[in-house]
Amino acid sequence: MTTQTDRMNVKGAVSAQVNAAFAEVKALYQQLHQMPELPFQEYKTSARLAESLEALGYTVTRNVGGTGVVALLRNGEGPTVMLRGDMDALPIKEATGLDYASNETATAADGNEVPLMHACGHDLHSSCIVGTAAVMVGLTAQWSGTLMLICQPAEEIFGGAKAMLADGLYERFPRPDIILGQHNMPARAGTIGHRANSTMAACTNLAVTIHGAGGHGSMPAQTVDPVVIAAHVVTRLQSIVSREVPPEETVVVTVGKLHAGTQANIIPHTAELEINIRSFDNTLHRQVVASIERIIRAECDAGRAPKPPAFQVLNETIALHNDPMAVEHVRSAHAEHFGDTNLFDMPRLNGSEDFPFLGNAEAGGFGGDDIPYVYWFIGATPAERWAETPGTSVSQKMRHLEMPHSPYYFPGNDITLRTGMEAMATAALAYLA
Repeated sequence: MTTQTDRMNVKGAVSAQVNAAFAEVKALYQQLHQMPELPFQEYKTSARLAESLEALGYTVTRNVGGTGVVALLRNGEGPTVMLRGDMDALPIKEATGLDYASNETATAADGNEVPLMHACGHDLHSSCIVGTAAVMVGLTAQWSGTLMLICQPAEEIFGGAKAMLADGLYERFPRPDIILGQHNMPARAGTIGHRANSTMAACTNLAVTIHGAGGHGSMPAQTVDPVVIAAHVVTRLQSIVSREVPPEETVVVTVGKLHAGTQANIIPHTAELEINIRSFDNTLHRQVVASIERIIRAECDAGRAPKPPAFQVLNETIALHNDPMAVEHVRSAHAEHFGDTNLFDMPRLNGSEDFPFLGNAEAGGFGGDDIPYVYWFIGATPAERWAETPGTSVSQKMRHLEMPHSPYYFPGNDITLRTGMEAMATAALAYLA
């Protein structure tokens, strides 16, 4: 039976190990922040993380699913607990003004040179993986089992989790009993948000090419104008949410890109669209994607398009549904360590993650039963800034704060970094101790 004294001893031991490792982890974080890399190009990042984990005594395998890293610490009999952190950055020019701000650039898939920034905090997440690794090494007398750490590439394009799974993540390494992950967000630093069941949205990014028959702008009757067809498509797609989706469901259909033509007096041969679809139900999500394709085909027929439209799924992921029993187990561990006043009920987010592929046997393609997972959120806004921000709830205050993917977003303050290490370690110990 676990006593209050036992729990206090674990809390004190975790905090002591975090204190001992913190200076090196902070230095690692600042180094990673200065060298962001695009999805599947995380060569320097993955090498640096692998070196850190090897130095701690972990058995490390590199280049899993491309640039992914898997580290194992076997410590006797017991369950296998997997902790996941992501590594990739974004094509954004940093404007934080930090002394260690990124000045890096890279060549994107289209051949253009782009600026790079860790604008989503993946450098924080991977630093917390290394920090947690150090904490758990220092506490091996207090737990038993296998700790499995993964540093995952390409989360931003929903590619890294499936790439690691396809490369034998659960065949080459132990199949975990529980998967744990976290993400920073603009809540008060030092707090943690939990949510059971439906937590983050499924997402599909769909590219569409509408074909026309171009010609002179003065003779539209001699052409098939794909711009007019595209304009009808953009308008008609909005009827899916208002007329095909039940009112109690949340679905977003956004046309984020519409490109056609070169100048005013030329009717182009094609129009190109990119459409973003988000929902919280995987079955409904597939229905919405099918409706989009149906409407686009119908509008192309109505507009006399010479050939059918072309569709390409750029990337997609499934909805994130946290296991409710596992959430309660992890939340209780976090409450013991941080106190209930530093926990909050996480609102459902329309943002998306490829993390759920790691637990969904069918979607992840690894067979067998699903693996339970918990994905929580750590606050990244300093207390003074949080206090002066309008609103009373997390959702209200978030409307006034920089969000991930902003050139001004910076989650890597000391409190958030420390919280991320402690949150992962205490959650892991909840299953291993």
